[in-house]
Amino acid sequence: MVRRTIQEQLERLAALHPVVTITGPRQSGKTTLARSVFPDHAYVSLETPSERALASEDPLAFLARFDGRGAILDEIQRAPELPSYLQSLVDEDPTPGRFILTGSQSLSLLDRVSQSLAGRTALLELLPLDLAEIRRFPRPPKDLDTLLWEGGYPRIHDRELPPSEWLADYTATYLERDVRSLLGVGDLTTFHTFLRLCAGRTGQLLNLASLAADCGVAQPTARSWLSVLEASFIVFRLAPFHANLGKRLARRPKLYFHDSGLAASLLGIEGPRQLATHPLRGALFEGWVISEILKWHRNRARRGELAFYRERDRFEIDLLVERGERLTLIEVKAGRTPTGDYFKAFPHFTELIEARGDGRWRATRRAVVYGGQETQVRSAGELVSWSELPNVDFD
Repeated sequence: MVRRTIQEQLERLAALHPVVTITGPRQSGKTTLARSVFPDHAYVSLETPSERALASEDPLAFLARFDGRGAILDEIQRAPELPSYLQSLVDEDPTPGRFILTGSQSLSLLDRVSQSLAGRTALLELLPLDLAEIRRFPRPPKDLDTLLWEGGYPRIHDRELPPSEWLADYTATYLERDVRSLLGVGDLTTFHTFLRLCAGRTGQLLNLASLAADCGVAQPTARSWLSVLEASFIVFRLAPFHANLGKRLARRPKLYFHDSGLAASLLGIEGPRQLATHPLRGALFEGWVISEILKWHRNRARRGELAFYRERDRFEIDLLVERGERLTLIEVKAGRTPTGDYFKAFPHFTELIEARGDGRWRATRRAVVYGGQETQVRSAGELVSWSELPNVDFD
């Protein structure tokens, strides 16, 4: 397995805190990362029925096995009471890096961790591979459509597995099982339809009423299912830019998938050739770019705020990254040949910022990420090839 970019942060935080909690979707590489960084720690998977039973029924006996040594506790959400017992152990012996916890359901896990291990644990979020990590494998995809179609789940690249087959199995094995366990969903056919409808709305403003109606479920059900997909790190909502610029702005978030390959699989796209002419190729590319920039921040424990800007007359900027007084404007264009129109949104937004007149943002950077190969600096802003995205700091 290749080295993950987030490893540096994991090592740094484990040298400072007695517990480090790694969250992220199933099969994103959390276990592999933890075991490679801490090879001398005992390893226990709470997916194993006997281990889960002991941890739930006699947590003190379960934890006593690790007295004086470190341990990796995998899928910690399977034993939700365990963090409460860890609290007293790390208070007695706060050795840094003593326990490494992993989990793939952020809501149930983080609620327990935040209540029981507040001030004792650091949090990291490991998402599927970014482009820089994919390129560390012997045979990475060489073109954009293959990259989007394959996605970034590590096992596909590590074992060179057929993406369509693996992602279909992933949906059936993990997503549907997790939803059944969390929500007691009985009709998995309807839930699978919901997944596909979400994929078809990637890059669009989220309309829960429409999504529920098209799926044939009540709106509260759709809201609950979407929350589980978010908690399982399958989808994320990109919030609208919150600053008051004197315009009628979109108030609803946009919906994106963390992994373009999973979204393509749910759309029934069977290969790069089909993706190249698919009507949602642009939306999948937009989601991939935004996810890459999100991963860039997560992998470095940066907390830049990501949003989009949209006026109701449809003027829009795909992504804004706000960090302190720095504001980065990013447009995403799937085309391979750049045109002057790629930069046309930036002057209008700059005028709005200047008219606001409070001096909040003192530095505004402009960039267009597109589907071509050439990267250059223009007077209107930076033109960034998709292939160069790992080399650009969008903080």
